[in-house]
Amino acid sequence: MRLSVIQMNCGSDKTANIAQAQRLIEGAVTSDRPDLVSLPEMWSCMGGPRDGKFAQAEDLPPPGSNEPGGAAYEFMRSTAREKRIFVHGGSIAEKGGERLFNTTVVFNPEGTEIGRYRKIHLFDIVTPDGKGYKESNTYASGAAEMVTCKVGDVSVGLAICYDMRFPEMFLALRRAGAELIFLPSAFTLQTGKDHWEVLLRARAIETQCWVAAPAMCGPHQEGNGETRFTYGHSLVADPWGHVVAKVSDGIGWATARVDPAVTARVRRDMPVLEHRKLA
Repeated sequence: MRLSVIQMNCGSDKTANIAQAQRLIEGAVTSDRPDLVSLPEMWSCMGGPRDGKFAQAEDLPPPGSNEPGGAAYEFMRSTAREKRIFVHGGSIAEKGGERLFNTTVVFNPEGTEIGRYRKIHLFDIVTPDGKGYKESNTYASGAAEMVTCKVGDVSVGLAICYDMRFPEMFLALRRAGAELIFLPSAFTLQTGKDHWEVLLRARAIETQCWVAAPAMCGPHQEGNGETRFTYGHSLVADPWGHVVAKVSDGIGWATARVDPAVTARVRRDMPVLEHRKLA
C-alpha cells in the first residue's frame, strides 16, 4: 500500500485551506499514485479567533451514512470517491455544543466514512519560549476509546498530535490490532525541534507499527494577532523506527510504501508484546 502524508500551511480561511488541500492531493496522486492520502491536524481552520473556529466547525453526519456534511467533510468524501483512494482526513473541528471536538474521519474509495476519532489528550501547556496553549478552552476531550479501521488489508489506529506523548495509548492501539498508526499534527516549533521525530520513532519502535504523521508547517495568526509557528517535518516511520519518507520545509507531501511483510518480520523476530510482563 502506498501512503502519502500531506504537509500544509493553513490559516483561518476554510475555502483557501480546502483549495490548498486539493492542490496538494492532486499533486501527490498524479506524481506518486498513492492508495491512501493523509492530511494534517486542523487543516480546515488553523488559528483565528474563537468565534471564527466555531463558525468554521462542522456538524458531522452519522458515520457511514449518505447524509451531507460540511464543506471540509464533503471535500474529503468526494476526493476519496473521485480519486478511488482512501482519505485519512487529518482532523477538523466538529461542533459539539459549548466546545468543539478535534476530530479525525477516514473515507474508503467509495466515499463511505469508515473511521472517526475525537482527540483525547488536550494540549494545555506552556512551551519553553513562554507561550501558553490552552486547547481545552475551545475543545472537549473525546471518549477514552481506541479507534481502529481497515484500510485495505491494513488495520489502522487513529490518534492526533499531543496523543503522541502518551505511549500507553499506542500500546492499546497495537493490542487492538493496529499495524499503522496515524498521528496528524500541528506541533509547535518550540517542542517540535526537540521532540517530534524522536517521539514518533519511539512510538513506532515500541508498538512495532508503521507511524504516519502529516503535519502543519510554518506561521499562522491567532485571534489576538499573535503569530505562532508549527514545525512541519511530516514523516512516515516503519516498525523498526526508520524514517522512510519525510517532507522538507514548506508545503508538500512524501510517499512511502507500507509493507505488511516488514511488520510481520519485525514482530516475529522481536515478539515484545508476548514478552510484556506489565500492563
